[in-house]
Amino acid sequence: MLPILAMLASISLALPAWAQPADWVIDNAVVYTVDAAQPKARAIAVKGERILAVGNDLSRHVGPATRRIDAKGAAIIPGFIDSHGHMANFGESLEILDFRTSASAAEVARAVQKAAQSRPKGEWIRGRAWDQTRFPGGEFPNADDLSAVTPDHPVYLTRVDGHAAWVNRKALEMADVNAATKDPDGGKIIRDASGKPTGILVDRAQGLVSRRIPSAGNDALLRRLRRAAEECARLGLTTVHDAGVSAEVIAAYRSLIAKNALPVRAYAMIGGAGRLWEDWLKRGPEIGPHLTVRSIKLVADGALGSRGAAMKEPYSDEPSNRGLVLAKKEDIERVSRQAAARGFQVNTHAIGDLANRNVLDAYAAALGGRNDKRFRVEHSQIVSLDDMPSFARYSIIASMQATHATSDMRWAEKRVGPNRIPGAYAWERFRKLGVTVANGSDFPVESANPLWGFYASITRQDHDGSPANGWMPDQKMSREEALRSWTITGAYAAFEEKEKGSLQAGKLADFVMLSKDILQVPPKEILTTRVLLTSTGGRIVYQEKQ
Repeated sequence: MLPILAMLASISLALPAWAQPADWVIDNAVVYTVDAAQPKARAIAVKGERILAVGNDLSRHVGPATRRIDAKGAAIIPGFIDSHGHMANFGESLEILDFRTSASAAEVARAVQKAAQSRPKGEWIRGRAWDQTRFPGGEFPNADDLSAVTPDHPVYLTRVDGHAAWVNRKALEMADVNAATKDPDGGKIIRDASGKPTGILVDRAQGLVSRRIPSAGNDALLRRLRRAAEECARLGLTTVHDAGVSAEVIAAYRSLIAKNALPVRAYAMIGGAGRLWEDWLKRGPEIGPHLTVRSIKLVADGALGSRGAAMKEPYSDEPSNRGLVLAKKEDIERVSRQAAARGFQVNTHAIGDLANRNVLDAYAAALGGRNDKRFRVEHSQIVSLDDMPSFARYSIIASMQATHATSDMRWAEKRVGPNRIPGAYAWERFRKLGVTVANGSDFPVESANPLWGFYASITRQDHDGSPANGWMPDQKMSREEALRSWTITGAYAAFEEKEKGSLQAGKLADFVMLSKDILQVPPKEILTTRVLLTSTGGRIVYQEKQ
């Protein structure tokens, strides 16, 4: 019997693709392929890890062992690719206190107090996603707000953007941070009129306290990474560009892959120009089906919400402040030249217009002109209009996050003023210049749900539909372009457009089936659309329970 089965298998493999039986077929669907040669279809056939065929009638690929799924009119699109997320941080965020919806410092303090009641004195209380722009008055909170209710537990809470921390007096004491402590390079300790730390630490000043927090350990990292990946699969993501990883995270990815326990693909960016980067420069890029390491993540400045973004001119709402430069132009250029010589991509966080200009100048010096190195500016958030053409001139990708615009629109113009706001979150200005714009979320800063990012891309509204016509409505994407920015453009940003990002025969079977047709339904209905099925490499890694 075994020789006969082997013979039948060899005959099947020898058949041309148009005649091969599929492992499974989904029909009666609305398939958006993101393939200009065949934009829409009704069915998709999968064999092994790849797409066997896409078309309207794939009955020729149905054999005795083929599994058939009736989509019942559901929409199928390529798997979402998030071009900027933080997987380990996302996994951690699912385990610690979350203050994303908190409306006051007192509300946060009450939650911290409740958490402390069930923990021994001295144990750290962790939390994230507070946002002072949602608090009455919009000012930074104070350590005393926390110390008044939680004096015996060190408290460390990161701002929604991850670029500032709010701590209590106990944490400051344990870290020996006081009026005599100097601001670290690239960081700022917010102080009161007497010079006493208020409990807010911006950018690299966070490390003064965070390094005192005990490490979670390898088991916790594996758990968090796996949980994050499973949540991504549930949300319809099939690839995540992990923006800044350590050696430990790379090892954890490999461990999960070995156990067949990683339901999404990871495009990992090495976190900074340290020892790990030097090691990878010696060995060269690693390109694999589940994990690719061929890029480095640099950080040029802080974030706009905490006024750490590096600006050419002072903040409109804080004239004494121009933000923080976290990487010098010459250092970015040095790493860029190293990367270009060894086949690595450089992806640099830049929020403010000065940081963007510094990165563009550094890239230009290393690249010299148009090229296929696909260097990226992560966020590209506040860019001077006269600097935008440099993105196209040096083939630089703008890796942007649509939900940052709709989260920040309440206060962004107060930060930068009317003269700079036209270059803020300006996706369409980039596209009209011929600049490649890849989309993402920056999770856990924003929700990892790509459908929310798709909605933000086409409406530039919050979930209540405000403002009525969208914020800076001329910068809205069309639905087709938004879909491309979350699929094929994300693949291009990782040199993977020949393998994924569109639904074509021979490409990886990475796709999702949705409960609603997001290219047709009213915009508000996109927010309630559910992922019915996620396929990564022909393996169903998530399916909604019936």
